[in-house]
Amino acid sequence: MNLSESEFPHGDLWVFGYGSLMWRPGFDFVEQVPARLIGEHRALCVYSFVHRGTPEKPGLVLGLDRGGACRGIAFRVKEQDRETVIAYLRAREQVTSVYREVKRSVWLENEARQRVSALTYVVDRGHVQYAGRLSPVEQLRHVRQGHGQSGPNREYVLSTVKAIEAQGFRDAQLHRLALMLHDDGHARHPPQDGA
Repeated sequence: MNLSESEFPHGDLWVFGYGSLMWRPGFDFVEQVPARLIGEHRALCVYSFVHRGTPEKPGLVLGLDRGGACRGIAFRVKEQDRETVIAYLRAREQVTSVYREVKRSVWLENEARQRVSALTYVVDRGHVQYAGRLSPVEQLRHVRQGHGQSGPNREYVLSTVKAIEAQGFRDAQLHRLALMLHDDGHARHPPQDGA
């Protein structure tokens, strides 16, 4: 579900990124500012059928889900680039329509501390790809198996964690998962032959 043209006032467009947009925006912008959105939180709550998995072996990607708050990055896009950027984001984020395109108030964490209305994508809880709250073990299983058009699911999680750390904060759920993924390479033992 996308916003109508009338819901985009004239002037520059703000876009709120909380997952892969933080480390791979893929569009032109004139400014990026750390920002906070209140009322929704970042969660690995979306089964990925395209970018980081397939319908047969779904990966797991982030969505904004109800409650809490989320720190991310707000990108300011020049008015003349607005239509191009919106079209790009829709092609990228709305492949299977698992997200709702919305405008949300975000607080910029700069000296002015102003509040802006930003375009962002929140999970549609009624969609078949909504995973809800999975246990850490289930999350790990999906991330290990997930591989889609944009590459391995593991890379997506680790790149997002790196981007979060670069902003100077942590996300407890994602950091825990990243530690388990890092352990993957070290914890494997050769198979034991039977006696």
